[in-house]
Amino acid sequence: MSDIFGFADELGPTKVIHVYEPSVQLRGILVIDNVAAGPSIGGVRMAPDVSVEECFRLARAMTMKNAAAELAHGGGKAVLVGDPKMPRDDKERLLRTMASSLRNVEDYIFAPDMGTDEDCMAWVRDEIGRVVGLPRVLGGIPLDEIGATGWGLAHSAEVAAEFVGLELDGARIAVQGFGAVGKHAARFLKQKGAVLIGASDSRGTVHNPKGLDVDALWELKLEGCSVVDYTDGTRGDTDAIIDLDCEIWIPAARPDVINENNVDRLRTRLVMQGANIPATLEAESILHERGVLCVPDFIANAGGVICAAMEYQRAGESAVFPVIEDKIRRNTRSVLERAQRNNAPPREVAIELATERVHRAMDYRRYAVFSGAPGFV
Repeated sequence: MSDIFGFADELGPTKVIHVYEPSVQLRGILVIDNVAAGPSIGGVRMAPDVSVEECFRLARAMTMKNAAAELAHGGGKAVLVGDPKMPRDDKERLLRTMASSLRNVEDYIFAPDMGTDEDCMAWVRDEIGRVVGLPRVLGGIPLDEIGATGWGLAHSAEVAAEFVGLELDGARIAVQGFGAVGKHAARFLKQKGAVLIGASDSRGTVHNPKGLDVDALWELKLEGCSVVDYTDGTRGDTDAIIDLDCEIWIPAARPDVINENNVDRLRTRLVMQGANIPATLEAESILHERGVLCVPDFIANAGGVICAAMEYQRAGESAVFPVIEDKIRRNTRSVLERAQRNNAPPREVAIELATERVHRAMDYRRYAVFSGAPGFV
């Protein structure tokens, strides 16, 4: 537990729970960061190399995201050690065991994240019932299927483009991580006139300066193939996506893919963070000094959790898109205007805004502690 105390501050975390069940080779971690506004919502992430530190940083990002979106929920995150492409039966066994182990932790609501999906949430529902992001047949709003996060990201990009004098029509975009978030972001930005010139996944990168066929890439992913199976483009390794010259660069995969060792390779005007914590603070600082606008994750990619919160309140699917559009456009504009006035990095401003809201919620709790100090991601 000593490693988590180095990250603790006046906001949290509230709970750190390690889950271990050797009979099914389950190793999991749950971090509940701050629940002043309400029970935490945060996805269940599955990857071979997840850690307590990553889980805490993601939970804190959810605290910021939910507060920025003015949702009645706090931040939390769960991680499972494992290959998300493992056999379905093994994956179901892990998710059911994890859910059962956390049955009585009522201030955490399960949701899908990288490596888990609506089917996984259906297994959780069958075990404990406390979940969002369910399949439509179970009354859920399948946020990955409808592209809730990508929808919000596209609207955030449209607002952010104004601050760098960029027209979306004809803007070249590159997507690092052409998965649940990245492919929908590409689709919605295409509808606004943007041109996808590069895409990557875990097997590599494909690039065509004249444009990639988003629909064809989509079909390849549905068939279980990689973007490198796309024939009308130049192939490269996974990191080749970083070097592509574009107007908008979208990280939509793992944490810290942009760091101080590779940030100088980025050639873009606008970074829209589709993934959670996809860049280190040092890298974001360098981008700010270079004049590259970087819209923070918990502002740009909040569409998914807004959708999840609405599902939890039994809202209908038709109501989701207008609410996401309104909240994200307003938050993006508010943060970027304030950052512009203060000549400050957008993340610094966004954290101040979200932390103010968390502190206001904490003031209503019996054991609230208010120090006035900003939190961090």
